Amino acid sequence: MSVDPILVGVLGNRLHSILTEQQNALVNTAFSSVVRESLDLACAVFDSRGEMIGQSVGGTPGHINAMATGMHQFVAAYPPETLVPGDVLLTNDPWQTAGQINDITVATPVFLRGRLVAWFASCCHAPDIGGRLVSAEANEVFEEGLRLPIMKFLRAGEVNADLELLIRANVRTPEETIGDLYAQVTGNEVGAAGLLRLLEEFELDSLDDVAAEIMNRSERALRDALGKLPDGTYTSELMTDGFDDEEVVLKVAVTVDGEEIHLDFAGSSPQNRRGINVVLNYTRAYASFAVKAAISPEVPHNAGSFRPVHVTAPEGSVLNCTPPAPVASRHLIGHFLPSLLITALHEALPGNALAHSADALWMTIWRGADAGGREFMLNVFQTGGVGARATKDGLNTTGFPSGLRSTPTEIIETMAPLIQRERVLRTDSGGAGRWRGGLGQCTSMAARGEISWSVNGNVDRVRRPASGVDSGHDGAVGRFELARGALPSKSRVNLRPDDVVNVILPGGGGYGDPRERDPEAVLADVVDGYISVEAARELYGVEVTYHGDPEALVRLPEDYTAVSSRGRK
Repeated sequence: MSVDPILVGVLGNRLHSILTEQQNALVNTAFSSVVRESLDLACAVFDSRGEMIGQSVGGTPGHINAMATGMHQFVAAYPPETLVPGDVLLTNDPWQTAGQINDITVATPVFLRGRLVAWFASCCHAPDIGGRLVSAEANEVFEEGLRLPIMKFLRAGEVNADLELLIRANVRTPEETIGDLYAQVTGNEVGAAGLLRLLEEFELDSLDDVAAEIMNRSERALRDALGKLPDGTYTSELMTDGFDDEEVVLKVAVTVDGEEIHLDFAGSSPQNRRGINVVLNYTRAYASFAVKAAISPEVPHNAGSFRPVHVTAPEGSVLNCTPPAPVASRHLIGHFLPSLLITALHEALPGNALAHSADALWMTIWRGADAGGREFMLNVFQTGGVGARATKDGLNTTGFPSGLRSTPTEIIETMAPLIQRERVLRTDSGGAGRWRGGLGQCTSMAARGEISWSVNGNVDRVRRPASGVDSGHDGAVGRFELARGALPSKSRVNLRPDDVVNVILPGGGGYGDPRERDPEAVLADVVDGYISVEAARELYGVEVTYHGDPEALVRLPEDYTAVSSRGRK
């Protein structure tokens, strides 16, 4: 059926606005800092068959892309004849959606004059779902929390009270966890109302024809971009810290074949005994994101942009684990896939490479009780540096590839009896290069008063740094430690009331020979505190001297001079 191209463009833009309204409603009514501050979420609209038409501006690739394929599970479980207006479905099954039991997808069917015409859905990281918190310590998924199959949270507008009671009885943060679920329902309702107004305005009985054209356009655009790449197979490999001393190897073979691209992760490590395993749905999510980001980032994101991308991983491998494998910390592996894939495509995309980034989001979970016995639990997200690009420095403390925001200090100190004593950019953490890697950050956390407390650090790159590209240097590894020694990664540790926990994030790798960096840029980095005087001299060949007051807290650019083998500056 022919669809007016102007109508497609108008409705596409209007859907984008509706999705923004959906996300704003969700964020503004959320109870947890995980959703409200860090935006650990995704929102999307789907046609009547469960094909994703579009997503909101925010949202992590692991949520949005996994939800795009996982939505078919909802449609299969509840065909239209089993649904009525006011029904709302949910699940947190890792193998059906976002690969982690804390991520809950809430899906709302949209009815127009009694016929199902679309779906709105969101996926959010719940602050708690029971089990061992979000850690890699479990030996099987059953230890990681309450697992909910696809089921009705609302029936014809009425909350499933039994399900709500079950969730409340199994989580440490019942008000926040249930509150966020209601926020997801509200966001979906806002999106659905906006869509129905849109259909009425344009006198449409269905969205499917317009949706199909929107998706076809994205598919065609990505195929055109793929067709410009040289055919061939490109490979890459990297090592992650893994769990304890068990490193994890990730391998990929990328085959460009005309307008199709095949990503095969054969050769990657077998699934792990601990909870760092990745389900295939999550592997597809970050792999397809990496392809689109590297090849054609401007293409609107929907089901059409997935069609030319084919992802395989051996069953039973760390990137395609089988039940009941533990998966709670799957992002500590999955977030490495964009760096792995962009490295593999370096030869096919000259000038578009990206040095490796800090990659895995750092998530620390703080739990305890204050002197009065009041319990607290807080999820804190922090980000390291992004790898340098072919023409630009890497971004400092930026959540790549997750897109999450770091938790503000004010939120941390408001929601728990904790004090963040320090939060600064980490000097010299970005890999040296013609283009410098992005910096990590240094933070320290202490208790306020005599409390009992513990921390679980879901961290990586404390042993394996982010590698540089084309003679660029590696970024600095991270550290997770007390003054008396290192803390274990991915495990819960009890702390003393007087302990201070240092969370020191890794930096991104550098791009190109550091000796080719503009001396003015080196000087600016020293002035800004991004690199030290010693690094400027030893790594960049630039001698920087400070001539101002040694006691000054504010040091101005004119107080410095720099000399290099390329002349005086």
